[in-house]
Amino acid sequence: MIDRNVVQNIVEEWLEGKDYFLVEVTVSPDDKIVVEIDHAEGVWIEDCVELSRFIESRLNREEEDFELEVGSAGIGQPFKVLQQYINHIGMEVETLTREGEKLCGVLKDADEQGFVLTVPRRIKVEGSKRPKVVEEDRAFTYEDVKYTKYLISFK
Repeated sequence: MIDRNVVQNIVEEWLEGKDYFLVEVTVSPDDKIVVEIDHAEGVWIEDCVELSRFIESRLNREEEDFELEVGSAGIGQPFKVLQQYINHIGMEVETLTREGEKLCGVLKDADEQGFVLTVPRRIKVEGSKRPKVVEEDRAFTYEDVKYTKYLISFK
């Protein structure tokens, strides 16, 4: 079986000096290699082809046959790495907490420890007939949530 770390090192070599970042490398028991990369402004197919050829040039099919798939982290898919959180600061995201609460809000900040989401909350103001919507910052660790993903809006 092809070693995942070997493939990851090859990808990281290709990424050096580029604005792309690695999201995930998986290698199945039957040697299907899947590499996901991302970029703040999207991933170009030409770069996926270039990376695919780079990986192929570093692996020996004579030793072990493999299937290789190189692509971008899918839009609307849950974030897997910190850089995806950072790239989406200021954008609307959806988060599902471990307790099952689904929140939609604007990603305000993210770092190694967690992230902050600004969410609307309705509060009853004394003397008012209708509740008022206020913005509230909620902080989460990555362990607090099942997923966070970019919210695609067609408004």
